[in-house]
This record gives sequence, structure tokens and C-alpha cells, in this order.
Amino acid sequence: MKKATVQDLRRHTDKFVTQAQNDRVVITRQGKPAAVLVGVSKQDWESVVLQTDPKFWKLIHARRKQSTRSLSQVKAGLRRRK
Repeated sequence: MKKATVQDLRRHTDKFVTQAQNDRVVITRQGKPAAVLVGVSKQDWESVVLQTDPKFWKLIHARRKQSTRSLSQVKAGLRRRK
């Protein structure tokens, strides 16, 4: 993981955006982490939006707490409905 100061980022934005496509870049302010620059050039717009949407992740975390069923259980349930 690479590091850059806010001042470095201002002066060399293109350089750090390019680096972020291969490895995350931690942006520091007064020596402390302030942000992370993550490259997304190989992703589509919808994926980027979902990955950065707190509501989406809240939904995912809530779903992961729910019980799951195996594929065979789902198939058995569908056979019973016929």
C-alpha cells in the first residue's frame, strides 16, 4: 500500500490515480491517515455506486445475519409446490 500526503495528492493527482489502479493509496494529513484512494477503472459505474453506498452495505450485512437454505432445500420446497 502506498502513502501520499494531501499536498502530494494536490500536486500529482494523476500519478496517484494511476497508482491506485494497482494498489490502494493512503492519503495522510499531518502524518495521520485521512482517506484511501482506490482505483476503479476496471469496474462499471453500477458496481462503483453499489460499493460506495452505505445503504447497500447495511442491506448486505442484515441479509448475512439471516438464516440460509441449501440448494437441495430450495429444490425440495419447489417440488412440494407442484
